This record gives sequence, C-alpha cells and structure tokens, in this order.
Amino acid sequence: MNQSQREHIATVMASISNSATSLPARPHDRAIRDSWQRCVEHHGLDPSRMQEARILPWHELREYRQEMEEFRHIAHHGLTVLYKQIAAAGYVLLLTDARGVTVDYLGDADAEISLRRAGLFLGAQWTEACAGTCAVGTALATGKALTVHQADHFDATHIPLTCTAVPLFDPQGQLNAILDISALSSPQPKSSQQLALQIAKLYAHQIENAWFEHRHRNDWVLKLSPASPFVEVSPDFLIAFDAGGNVVGHNHRAQRMLEKELGIDAPPPHSKSTLLGMPIEQLFNTSIDSLPDWLASANGRQGTLERARSGEKLFVTAVQPTRCPPRRTNAADALPAPLAALNGGDAVLQQQLQRASRLLQASLHLVIHGETGSGKEYFARAFHQASDRRERPFVAVNCAAIPPTLIESELFGHLPGSFSGAGSKGRRGLIQEADGGTLFLDEIGDMPLEMQTRLLRVLAEQEVLPVGATRPVPVDVRVISASHHALDRLVAEGRFRTDLFYRLQGARITLPPLRQRSDLDWLIDKLLAGRVEMSAAARRRLHSHSWPGNLRELNNALDYAAAVCDGGRIEVGDLPEGLTTAAASLQVAAGLSQSSGDIDIESLSHSAVVPLTPTQAAFADAALPPEAQLLVQYLRAARWNHSAVARQMGISRMTLYRRMQRFGIQSPVNEG
Repeated sequence: MNQSQREHIATVMASISNSATSLPARPHDRAIRDSWQRCVEHHGLDPSRMQEARILPWHELREYRQEMEEFRHIAHHGLTVLYKQIAAAGYVLLLTDARGVTVDYLGDADAEISLRRAGLFLGAQWTEACAGTCAVGTALATGKALTVHQADHFDATHIPLTCTAVPLFDPQGQLNAILDISALSSPQPKSSQQLALQIAKLYAHQIENAWFEHRHRNDWVLKLSPASPFVEVSPDFLIAFDAGGNVVGHNHRAQRMLEKELGIDAPPPHSKSTLLGMPIEQLFNTSIDSLPDWLASANGRQGTLERARSGEKLFVTAVQPTRCPPRRTNAADALPAPLAALNGGDAVLQQQLQRASRLLQASLHLVIHGETGSGKEYFARAFHQASDRRERPFVAVNCAAIPPTLIESELFGHLPGSFSGAGSKGRRGLIQEADGGTLFLDEIGDMPLEMQTRLLRVLAEQEVLPVGATRPVPVDVRVISASHHALDRLVAEGRFRTDLFYRLQGARITLPPLRQRSDLDWLIDKLLAGRVEMSAAARRRLHSHSWPGNLRELNNALDYAAAVCDGGRIEVGDLPEGLTTAAASLQVAAGLSQSSGDIDIESLSHSAVVPLTPTQAAFADAALPPEAQLLVQYLRAARWNHSAVARQMGISRMTLYRRMQRFGIQSPVNEG
C-alpha cells in the first residue's frame, strides 16, 4: 500500500464518520459521499481492505452475454462509432448489464494485461456491493449519469482510474444497461471528464432510441422534439401506443418529460414506468385515430402537437406499425420467439418445439432427454421465457455437481444452526428461490434416492420443509428436469423412484444430437456472431465431425478457433486437435469393437500426454460412447489434470471420478 492509498483510505473513513472538515467543492461530491456511506452501511465494505476487480470466468459470462444478445446486436454500431472517437485519448468502452457485469468491451489490445488487472475488461463485475463506489455501480444504484474520478472511488485499488457511466433504460422505464467510458489514468481535474460525460450521454440516447424503435416497430410511435430540424433524425422524445391508444413504451427522456408534465414522482431506476397503460388523450390533445394525420408522408410537412395539461407545443411526426408479411402455413410462425430462436430449420427439432409450445400454459412438469451438451438448459430457459412465468425466477440446479452432503440444504434450505456448519443465519433453498417460476433440475438421474423422496413431497404437496424446520413453506414451481440417462431404465434398475418419474414426466421433449441436425451452418454462424469468418474447408471439416459433445463441444471449438486464428478468418489448422480427424478415419475407427470392460486410454493412444495424431485420436475416441468421448477430449486437452477439467465442466472432482469410473476411463497420469 503506497502513501496515496493510505491517505485515500483515511479520507474515506473521515468523510463517513463526518469528522472531515471539508472537501474540495465538486459537482458530484454529494453523490460520492452518499455512495461511500452506502458502501459501509448497506454493503458492509471496509475502506482499508483493498480488493482487485473481479472478472467472471467465461462459462459464467456467457450466460450474461446470451441474455443481452439481442440488445448487444442493436447497440453494436453505436458502440463501435463511439469507441473510434475516444480510443486515441486512451479510453476504453464498457457495456454492462443491469447487474453490473461487463457484457461488451472495446479497448486497446496492447494494454490488455493492464486493463484486465484494473477491471476495465470483458466480464468485469462493477457494482457498489462488489467494488465500492465506481461509475457503473453508482449509476446502477442511482439511475443517474456521473463521473467517478480517481479519489472518488471507495476502494483505494481503483484511485488511478477515471470512469464515466450513463444508464440506458428500456422502453418500459427500467434500467437495462450501463454505458461506461474509462481510462487507466487522466489529468487531475475532474472537470477534464466533462466532454467524456457529454459524449457518453449522447450515444446512450442514440442506443436507447435504436433499441426502442426495434422493440416497438409493430406499434404506433410518436417522435417529438422542441426543435423542428431534429424531430425526424434525432427526436428527443419517443412514445409507443398500442392499437387502443394506450402507452406501451417510451424512451427515458419522454418518461421524464411526461412525469414532470403530470406531476408524477419518478420511480426507482429498476422499476417499471407508471406511464404504461395511460391513454393518449391524457397526454396530448389528440387521439389514436388522429395519428395518421402526423405521418411524415401524409401532408409533406411537420406538425405540432399540444401537451394535454400545459398546452406546450412540440414538433411531431408519427410512424405507423410495420406491416407484417402474410402469415404462411409454416408452423414455425406459430412458435414464440424464445423457442423459435433455438432452431435454424431442422425438421426434427422443429417438431419437438411445436409440441413444447402447446404445453406453455399447461401445469405439467417436463422432462427433457438428450445427449450431453445438446442444449437442454438452453431449451429450459427458452421455454420459461415463452411461458406466463417469464417474469418470475428461473433457477437452474445441476444435481450431479452438488456434493451429496450439501444437496439437501441447497435444495430445501435450512434454519440457523440446524446442522453442523449451518452457521448462525438461515438460508432459503433453491426451490424457494424459484417460487412462482421455473426450477430446472439438470442431471436429475444423479439425485440421491433420499432426496428424490423429499422432491416428490414438494411436487405432490406444493410445499417445502427446510432442514431443521417444523412447518412447511408453500411454493409454486414448475419443474423442468433433464438427464442424458434414460430415466425409465433407471427406474427399472431401482435407481430412480417410479412415483417421482411419473410425477415429473407430465410431458417429454427429446432434443436431437448435433450430428443429426440439418442446421449446423446456422448454428456455426450464430455462435460466431460475426466475430470472425470461416473458410469453406474449415466448415467442411466441421460437417465431417461426429460431435459427441454436441452444442457444448461446437461452442468450445468455435471459441478456440476464433481465439487462435489470424486475420479474422478460421482455417482448418485453427480448429482444435480433435476436429482435424478426416471423415474417412472416423469411419475406419467406427469399426472398432466397444468393450464393456475397462478402457485403458493409455494403451489406445500410447500416451495421452503426448499429442495424438489425427488417426490415433479417431481410433481412441471411437472406442467410447459419445459422452465418454467428450470427457476424454476434456481430459486430453487438460493433459489429464482432473482439477482443471472439473472446473471447466462445472462439476466436482468426485463427480468427475465417478463418471470416469462409470465409463471405465483410466488416466495414464498418476496424480500421486
């Protein structure tokens, strides 16, 4: 800890305890002091404990990015143009979601190490609870744009940084994202960041408007501005109305304008707007039937519209709903968007999705069958988003990843001190966390029998009994369970309760393996998301692979290839080692007999630590069932480091050992 950091800690402590006589007058001093106070009183942070920025691992970050995928796509152009304007001054650009996780990032590749260490990087988590006073976190807490400059930061680790953040709101008035411009260092005066703040506000407004127009392209939209020249190209206010003339969306400036007009207090930044549902007549001296009069093409001129209460005039133009093309008889049109987004034209998957769409409003529980990595959790999330439970929680539980000693308290919760190690505070279980929403139980075939009994009671009685409790708690959950095992076979073997099986399997959805899907090219393009191009030869090689790991393996392969390729184009040599096997070699290897006894990987590959030739890899992998093939690929890539593989797969080492034992996989490396 250097002298400036010690002085900063003392300043923060003195300010919080109100013993500081004065601080230099600055525009945001009150906001900064309030944030410091929240850090201590609400988040329990200690100014003397310096903590480096947290960067989420890729497997966690991917989920956050996927949730923001559509918004990131709309915002991408604005982000790129903005970065070109600020890059020469040493700034980086971060786009975070409403939880403070950086889901998009543009920065200098040559400074990547320093930027990552400072937290100005993809996957960085910036909230007040995590990082103390910071631009993103404080903007999230207050819903206001601000600059947190050097010693404004709560944590002394971050005092070299200057960060400017602007909230982005969705058309329903809720805080949706944060646009942040930051630099590792800057001139000392905070006033030097005023231009950065104004530029960030300008682009945040443009991105908000682009997202609004995308979301409300099928509604009537009024574009309004106090100045005539801007109403078409850069309107201040955007308001969307449904066919009945009621407000269904607005941009943030329109919300603030209308709230002031009507004398309504602004809601908290993470709450929905109170303007939604208001009739147009309550806001303006017009009606929904008059909106065609304001179309730009209606009279070749701009008109003005009076506010209903103040009578103030605004320049206006109207945009009519986009005319939808005539509906085809293709059943794909009937699918809700979250389910339709899972398929690029495969007929078998389409049939399963159509079945699922007819079950959305039913009270049945679902069982999803499919090979490892075939997208069972993606389907479950999409089903939840398409259902009437979408506003409630979606909680995913990997039953194979929770140690048997903890699964009871994790699922059902516990009271304080109810068992050894329970601690002085109770905890809500994951079932309660999913109340009102969807509980996704992955790998349910690995759930211990005694837990199956307790789960059956939850489904039958719609109540959960925490560990140590005497009174059950009512819950309302829809359970979607998944397994790569055939559950009916586990029932026959006595490893799964028959009554739970029938309770869970109200309906069964089977996802086809990737090798049987006809939309591989669509999946490749979707997963690459325009990051890089792919040569025809590399694409043909992907088509020749059997994909034992399905979508997970494809995603990992494309991430790897995109990272190592040169010139933004993936060639055959950029693909992972296991994918460089020719189709002919796979066919030859498929002729090997699959022994039901232990498979000695060392004898098949001579030495799995030494890189295999393509032919050796094909012969070794073909002797295993598909899930075991994927497991061997993970192990071989990690040079048989069991701990590394367990972390990558998101399971415990004991679960990894059990799976290796199940498939008879013997490691050629002695871990000692």
